[in-house]
Amino acid sequence: MKIPDLQTAPEHDHSKCISTALGVAEHLCNERGVQLTQIRHQVLELIWSSHRAMKAYELLDMIKPLQNSAKPATIYRALDFLIEQGLIHRVESLNAFVGCNCSGLQHDQLLLICKQCHVVEERPAETVMQALAAEIQAADFTVHSQAIEVHGVCTKCRQQENLSN
Repeated sequence: MKIPDLQTAPEHDHSKCISTALGVAEHLCNERGVQLTQIRHQVLELIWSSHRAMKAYELLDMIKPLQNSAKPATIYRALDFLIEQGLIHRVESLNAFVGCNCSGLQHDQLLLICKQCHVVEERPAETVMQALAAEIQAADFTVHSQAIEVHGVCTKCRQQENLSN
């Protein structure tokens, strides 16, 4: 299952997006024999509550009303699990986390990060990734992890800027 693409969905149904992401997570965890505990589920749901990258302490503040005993270590353990299972990505440049819309598939990441609304869009960018793989191979370099983060302005924010000008 794939979570809908933000740029191609004419009317983004965010509640459907969240329920799809949680359904994928539950399915993958059951299939892999790992436990999607209540706190992991809640952290994942909070991350999917928007498409912008969420910082760990933001998540802690949001989860406190649900899990009064939650500590930073609780959040970081949940985040580590969700990354390990391929359910979220770490946005290195922002020190934050975003839901993965290709959960369950091993894949490279091209993340488009809007500097105005802070929405992060994950793109497959196969041509870019193939060119990058060729360069890596030519350099005889061993990759341990790979993500490309591009900062700019999304279509929605650019359109809003044009309307205000």
